[in-house]
Amino acid sequence: MPDGPVPQEIRIVLGGNRSMPESAQASSTRRPLKERLQTLIVQYGQLALVVYLAIFALVLLGFVLAIRMGIKVQGAGATAGTWAAAYVATKLTQPLRIMATLALTPLVMRLWPRRKPRKEG
Repeated sequence: MPDGPVPQEIRIVLGGNRSMPESAQASSTRRPLKERLQTLIVQYGQLALVVYLAIFALVLLGFVLAIRMGIKVQGAGATAGTWAAAYVATKLTQPLRIMATLALTPLVMRLWPRRKPRKEG
């Protein structure tokens, strides 16, 4: 570490949010999930949408299997069909699915193999 004071910009990069003023932390962490998801889609494009839909499909199928295996559903979804009850349960997990999308999309982008176009000739 250099001797003397460290500029604010460097402390933010090295120390994460701990060195940010509280007002800046509150404004950066309190954005609604919907807004953060839209930003992610703009940043990562179709990959973010594919990750979100893949998580949705896995959760929906998981609930369908759980209901068919005997987990009792209570409430309005209990009288509906298996798929309708699974859809209602999946919709209840939407905030968790959005958070999972926010966390997994950058990871998938790093792990996704980049294909180089074939050179013809």
